[in-house]
Amino acid sequence: MNFWIFNYNEPTALKKAWLIFITVTVVSILLGIGIKDLKFDYDFEKFFPPDDQESIFFREHRKKFESDNDFLLVAIERKKGVFNKEFLQKVNYLTKRIEQKIPYITIVASLTNVKNEKILPFGARISDPCIHLNGDLKKDSIHVFESEELINSLIAKDAKSVCIYIRHEDYILKEKSDVMLLQLQKLIDSYHFEDVHIAGRTIGQKLYVEKMVHEMFFFLVLSALMVVVFLIFTFRSIWGVVIPSIVIALSTGSLLGVMGWLGIPINILLITLPTILFIVAMSDVIHVISRYLDALRLGTNKADSISITIKEVGSSALLTSVTTAIGFATLYFVQMEPIQIFGLVTGFGVVIAFVITMVLLPAMFYLFPSPKMINQSNEKGFWQKYLRSWYIKILRKRSRIIVIYGVLTFVCFGALFYIRNNNFLMDDLRDNDPIKKDCAYLDANYGGIRPFELAVTIKDPNLNIWDSNVLKELERVENYLESIYGAEIKTSLVSALKVLNRSANFGNKSFYKVPESKRDIRQFRKILRISKGGKLLHTFLDSTERITRMHGNFPDIGSINIEKRNERLKAFLKNLPLSKKIEFRITGTAHLFDTNMQFLTANLIEGLAIEIAILALLMGIVYRSFTMILIFMIPNLIPLFIIGGIMALFQIELKISTAIIFTVALGIAVDDTIHLLGKFRYELRKGKSKLYALKTAYLTTVKATIITSLILCAGFLLLIFSNFVGAFNMGLLISITLFVAMIIEITLLPALLAVFFKTKNK
Repeated sequence: MNFWIFNYNEPTALKKAWLIFITVTVVSILLGIGIKDLKFDYDFEKFFPPDDQESIFFREHRKKFESDNDFLLVAIERKKGVFNKEFLQKVNYLTKRIEQKIPYITIVASLTNVKNEKILPFGARISDPCIHLNGDLKKDSIHVFESEELINSLIAKDAKSVCIYIRHEDYILKEKSDVMLLQLQKLIDSYHFEDVHIAGRTIGQKLYVEKMVHEMFFFLVLSALMVVVFLIFTFRSIWGVVIPSIVIALSTGSLLGVMGWLGIPINILLITLPTILFIVAMSDVIHVISRYLDALRLGTNKADSISITIKEVGSSALLTSVTTAIGFATLYFVQMEPIQIFGLVTGFGVVIAFVITMVLLPAMFYLFPSPKMINQSNEKGFWQKYLRSWYIKILRKRSRIIVIYGVLTFVCFGALFYIRNNNFLMDDLRDNDPIKKDCAYLDANYGGIRPFELAVTIKDPNLNIWDSNVLKELERVENYLESIYGAEIKTSLVSALKVLNRSANFGNKSFYKVPESKRDIRQFRKILRISKGGKLLHTFLDSTERITRMHGNFPDIGSINIEKRNERLKAFLKNLPLSKKIEFRITGTAHLFDTNMQFLTANLIEGLAIEIAILALLMGIVYRSFTMILIFMIPNLIPLFIIGGIMALFQIELKISTAIIFTVALGIAVDDTIHLLGKFRYELRKGKSKLYALKTAYLTTVKATIITSLILCAGFLLLIFSNFVGAFNMGLLISITLFVAMIIEITLLPALLAVFFKTKNK
């Protein structure tokens, strides 16, 4: 590792050290300026792989119609019942003002502005309001509950709330949606209703981005405080706090600045970036500083202490940074953009932290006075006493240790098959979060906020969408969706025809069905083609009139339950009379999210396998021994099996946040193995025997291993303060994994080396 530094015994060493210090600091500050341009991003659809067939189909399907997820539901409660004149007048005023005052809104529908239409002979049409605000509300209530399309759509079944359906511009930008939501919220607040529940994509986007901004800076401050506390505890001097803090601050600032300059936004996963970078950078910093101080304690001068530190720790630090970066970078194999960005950015951050640490720290060692409290004999005696005792016990019981870990690994490996993959749209929010409560209310009373989309394609060229047999088949499917599957269909050709058929029969609810006569179908087809300038028809039928959609809402009951319902739905569709002539395909944003979550496990296993292969290859190149590859990999794979067993035992489900812990934890956990093996190999090269070299390596590296591992665990544990459940789970599980890895590191690794490593040295 001498290529990282110059000879500090040279006469020009002082000038070179100042040049390094000034250059690195200035460059880091210039990069850090980019922080002001950092943006935050919560785009639900970035979790969809661009080349996946389901994603391609969905995007093509959406081009023919409109977005399935650009709406808002505003449920307004009156617990004594909504058929109250004063209450409904307020709802009516609110509905009108939303239409007139709020920008970017295209459609507003509520119980007070929808009308019952009647189709008279010869096609004449008259309309009558559903609610007569100055009339008989009791009579209106009877008519409302006879209109099936209004129940669970614009009024709850228990008649204790009404819902305003708001359609806004498709794919609305966040800047516009923020303006729209701010004005909408102010308007709703001005009416002082008993209780209001609002949900929709833009609401979720606004909430998530606000939480991400808050948590990003919250964890930045919290991580910095944690670093300072640990540095005080570890080095007990101002020098031991200031020097490492400068390195860590410049590393973190540089990475965030680069993201700002390049326009890489902070996504839901990257809010953990400051915490991860702080604690990962701390690992190398502590190993380097600990070795430097050890050299000073032996009376070595400053320049030689720097050289010894770089020689002994530099190679290991390089290898640990490479392996950690690889651990994060393998997340690129997960076909989801947010995870790919998280892996690449964090991996790049590890590299930046390593370069700044290995370039800047030696220069700072040389430039600034060494700490006064170098001779810490009491502390050294404390560590040496216990480390020697542990080392002796491990050697005596090495076979038993190996057997115990072998049995534990076997049990945990079996438990891996019981981990479930279950996802909810509101997974990342805690149960007491207001927006999650709003979504739960809408799930219970208005069919849910989860979009449902069924694409229907007429494959047989001899069939027509307006054929009565085709329409009857579509009606049969829609009835199944609403009565058995559990979806509330809001937009479809069948729904439109059922309403028109009832209207043509003076509102008789027994005619709320698809018309049977060809004459009626032709008449209703003409009406639909001219309604709202033809726009109404094209919300559920494409221009060729061979592709249609059934769009609605569905409760967020979890991907496991939804998959079961999907299987039953597919079986039902397969047995339809026209199943070979009409294609039914579930699609939509929510369906794609579920589908891609199912593939997440396979992607992560593939990435983990690649990471293991790369690590094994690196160890093979470094040690040129198959035995050493096994000795290296075993202590680092066992923690993954154990955390998998813990997840199965406590029924922690596999989600994005919990799935990535395996690759992340492996990339970090190998660091301490590399440091111990690097020191072990260094001592062997001095001609020491295996056990003596192992003893020296154990006594000189385990202290730093314990300290850095505890720092890593504490750092990730900071994430339990997150409002996002995903960040909470990630922090908790990675902390447990790294703590288990530390225990294995200081017990199993020396036992494996003592039993299986072969050397010619005596």
